Amino acid sequence: MTEKILTTKKNGMTVMILNILVFPVVIAAFVFGIILMDGENYLLGVPLLVIGILGFLVSWIPLCGLKVLKPQEALVLTLFGNYIGTIKEPGFYFVNPFCTAVNPAANTKLAQSGETTTKTGVSANVDGTTINVEAVGKKISLKAMTLNNGRQKINDCLGNPIEIGIAVIWRVTDTAKAVFDVDNYKEYLSLQCDSALRNIVRIYPYDVATNVDTTGDGQADEGSLRGSAEVVAQRIKEEIQSKVTDAGLEILEARITYLAYAPEIASVMLQRQQASAIIDARKMIVDGAVGMVEMALERLNEKQLVDLDEERKAAMVSNLLVVLCGNHDAQPIVNSGSLY
Repeated sequence: MTEKILTTKKNGMTVMILNILVFPVVIAAFVFGIILMDGENYLLGVPLLVIGILGFLVSWIPLCGLKVLKPQEALVLTLFGNYIGTIKEPGFYFVNPFCTAVNPAANTKLAQSGETTTKTGVSANVDGTTINVEAVGKKISLKAMTLNNGRQKINDCLGNPIEIGIAVIWRVTDTAKAVFDVDNYKEYLSLQCDSALRNIVRIYPYDVATNVDTTGDGQADEGSLRGSAEVVAQRIKEEIQSKVTDAGLEILEARITYLAYAPEIASVMLQRQQASAIIDARKMIVDGAVGMVEMALERLNEKQLVDLDEERKAAMVSNLLVVLCGNHDAQPIVNSGSLY
């Protein structure tokens, strides 16, 4: 379906004023028709009475063709099932009164959506029960809107269950495709967001893992959901866009709003991260301690302060490593005698 933009003149105010001026004429014709029918001018009163009655029956029809559009709104019009066109410019319009505005997603409200749905209605009290009858506007918002489908539980590429949530900024760019090419463009977008999120998340591990290819080039890389959030969000955006282009929608941005291990493995993964951090810290401490011991022995040999044999060097290295690698402060013991 190809979108057709209507350039209808904004003559709604003119039509409304003319229609208001017609009402007094219709009322006068009806009243004078009744008066003349009671008198001698019966033949003149009948046409006036008919004009008055027909005027009452017909004069309200042009009011159905009055349409008001605010900025960033569109109105898709059909006439007896045929697509006539779309009005996008703000203003007060008069269109064919028999045209019908179409918006199949008018009753659908997305989570945390930035759009506002205009609703008008009446309330009636029947036997003590209040009944609300709402008329939902058929206008299509062209504003940038936010979709947040909530958190989803998905397995990453290593099979670990994680919970992830995204926020998608989107807008309608082609009203004809949005209305006629899909059943409900809002529900269609929500479904495609869920599907794209699962497709992309399954490619990445939660944290950096070995021998994992996330780019598809056949080589292992360091891509991860936690460390490559910007790259993952961009791929999710492109995946969603490829699915919703046929629905006349544009994805402006996609951002990860929540990322965590699923509750059933969160505690285990936390212990794993703590163990990995402890190992890395110990490795750094040992590397530093060995370097300090090596430096101490070299300085002692250079200045020839002490002549140490191999056994004494081994004892010194052992003592220094214990002091430098220990978790607690060393308690020095002064040896007043010989080592032998």
